[in-house]
Amino acid sequence: MKYLFALSLCIVGSSIFAQSVSPAEDPVEWVNPLMGTDSKPSLSNGNTYPAIAVPWGMNFWTPQTNKMGNGWTYQYSADKIRGFKQTHQPSPWMNDYGQFSIMPVVNKMVFNEEERASWFSHKTEISKPYYYNVYLADADVTTELTPTERAAQFRFTFPQSDSSFIVVDAFDKGSYIKIIPAERKIIGYTTRNSGGVSKEFRNYFVLFFDRPFEVAHAWHDNMLAKDTLEYTSNHTGAIVGFKTTKGEQLHVRTASSFISFEQAEISLNRELARDNFDETMKKAKSAWNTQLKKIVAEGGSVDQLRTFYSCLYRTIQFPQKHYEIDASGKIVHYSPYNGKVLPGYLFAGTGFWDTFRALYPLLNLVYPGINKEMQEGLINAYKEGGFLPEWSSPGFRDVMVGNNSAAVVSDAYMKGLRGYDINILYEALLHGANNEGPLTAVGRKGVSYYNELGYVPYDVKINENAARTLEYAYDDFTIYQLAKALKRPKAEIELYAKRSQNYRNLFDPSTKLMLGKNKDGKFMTPFNPFKWGDAFTEGNSWHYTWSVFHDIAGLVNLMGGERDFVKMLDSVFVMPPVFDQSYYGSVIHEIREMQIMNMGQYAHGNQPIQHMIYLYNYAGEPWKSQYWSRTAMNKLYKATPDGYCGDEDNGQTSAWYVFSALGFYPVCPATDQYVLGSPLFRKITVQLENGKVLQVQAPGNNDNMPYVEELRINNVVSDKNWLSHTAIMKGGTLQFKMASTPNKKRGTGADSRPYSFSTEAGNKGF
Repeated sequence: MKYLFALSLCIVGSSIFAQSVSPAEDPVEWVNPLMGTDSKPSLSNGNTYPAIAVPWGMNFWTPQTNKMGNGWTYQYSADKIRGFKQTHQPSPWMNDYGQFSIMPVVNKMVFNEEERASWFSHKTEISKPYYYNVYLADADVTTELTPTERAAQFRFTFPQSDSSFIVVDAFDKGSYIKIIPAERKIIGYTTRNSGGVSKEFRNYFVLFFDRPFEVAHAWHDNMLAKDTLEYTSNHTGAIVGFKTTKGEQLHVRTASSFISFEQAEISLNRELARDNFDETMKKAKSAWNTQLKKIVAEGGSVDQLRTFYSCLYRTIQFPQKHYEIDASGKIVHYSPYNGKVLPGYLFAGTGFWDTFRALYPLLNLVYPGINKEMQEGLINAYKEGGFLPEWSSPGFRDVMVGNNSAAVVSDAYMKGLRGYDINILYEALLHGANNEGPLTAVGRKGVSYYNELGYVPYDVKINENAARTLEYAYDDFTIYQLAKALKRPKAEIELYAKRSQNYRNLFDPSTKLMLGKNKDGKFMTPFNPFKWGDAFTEGNSWHYTWSVFHDIAGLVNLMGGERDFVKMLDSVFVMPPVFDQSYYGSVIHEIREMQIMNMGQYAHGNQPIQHMIYLYNYAGEPWKSQYWSRTAMNKLYKATPDGYCGDEDNGQTSAWYVFSALGFYPVCPATDQYVLGSPLFRKITVQLENGKVLQVQAPGNNDNMPYVEELRINNVVSDKNWLSHTAIMKGGTLQFKMASTPNKKRGTGADSRPYSFSTEAGNKGF
């Protein structure tokens, strides 16, 4: 017994020690870019690739393990690399555009992606946000790369060989290549894309080598073009050769542009200048640390710190800068909406259905400067495309539902962003809210039904109609909020206030759930609350019923009061993870991810229900939000290749974790409030862009203490279950006293509830 007691002390001691990590002075070194890369179409553990880039860079780079055109460009389970690809891919489901690749080969002049592919091991792979290094076994070559916003440097270490080569692949679907030996230069363009571009779309690239070519050939399709150094075809590329000694290094500098070869070279010269590889790498590392250091976490375990910074890394990637800086220093962009080169900002590569929830609120809190540029980019997108994008990759893409650009625009303004023409954006919101767009996912599909009936009917051949209705109602709330802030006419304000209540039209008192409703006013039959899709988007009624972000109090009343509301919330976790996949004809990956996470009907791997954990705060049982948010953080996230529980989705799922680790979450973007959860670390310091500092302190916090015993805001006890963005931006301290058992008296009063439209003064009549 004495020995067992001693052992238990050692275990307890090691656990305490694990919870005392010092502040991350070099946070980029805690990031694992491979988090989420062990994914496939049938099961997503993130569906990410290692993005070797700088924050919000125009171009990313990644090793390519899959065939050209495969959205799963890098899979952790793969054992061969085919090339090192410039990518703009936001998601494997959206696929890529503007890509080309570089690959070293030795001994044989091969360029076909199958023949040039080389075995590799993760044991000889170094993956950092700012640097990638891998040993290619077949070629006996070590490849290193490091990025800037629009350029990159490669360093290849070759063996002794009379036949060492670099292959440049411009990909298929229409490409061009030209080798210029006198300048040790290769230029080319690719037109390969997955939609969302004009017919004039090209991505122009340039490469400069630090030594002359001893062999040079263009190639097309599977043929070597021995008689020409220039080719235009469906699929083109170049192969250049050298004699190398063992350990000899070859350097390649590259950049690209959506505008012209000349612009690509301007970016290369500006961003790489005279820097050598190591100097570029040092600058890229500094760029990451500058952004990551804005949130300094300490007092958690090693695994928690790795997970936190790996998630934060994902939140500052998309949308990518889609603008360039011309020879005179002016900001310009190629417009995917009309094919013209125009002045001003533009960003691409995000789906607002995902990212309005937490990613954009995180930008507004920590990185408002870049979001100001993004808002200016939205103005340009509206002017050039006639609508705001709901999914941009790089232009309009016809995927997902909702009109959630309204939330992105409104939240930015409500959180204090200024210095751009908000009136044009407001005009864009009204236009999008009252018109169908050129694509189903642009504007509002079914808007005439919605405006007339107050919902999009189930039986008029508009898919995912209940999801559309619920999201339109919330989007109308965000327009209402912005209309008030801009002092728009009273009738206009009241119109969107009234429409924000359209969620009520789909609530079925007999099931206490949201259902599709037919044009005649009757609910759909038959109804299966576990049926995915159909009236809903990548979820079922149990997931979408909570999509009333702006009026949880109204939803509480519809469900019969707080006790019944809490029972419904509890039921999500109590029910087994059963499902009906008949709408899809097979089990989609989102269903499988819910099933294997073993949290009942809680499907954190997809966005519609991610906020639901925080809703106990609206019904007098905040300790359950504290328990479940901590549980989800510790159970569903790891800084490993299988580290997510579903698609990461352009920073949204990561932003959920970052906010939750801070101890609060933006349940309703376009309001001033964050809703309380359970802080993960003993201390987090947020450096706000206005120069103020927010400290979140939770002394003694550990995995066995998820509950908030007391909260002091600047040393004043607060019983509220929410925090004010306005107050946070003034800086100060949130002091959490954590406990292993819930405090069932704190945060239970009516005054503790977060904002709901129904409880706002003046809204009783809606």
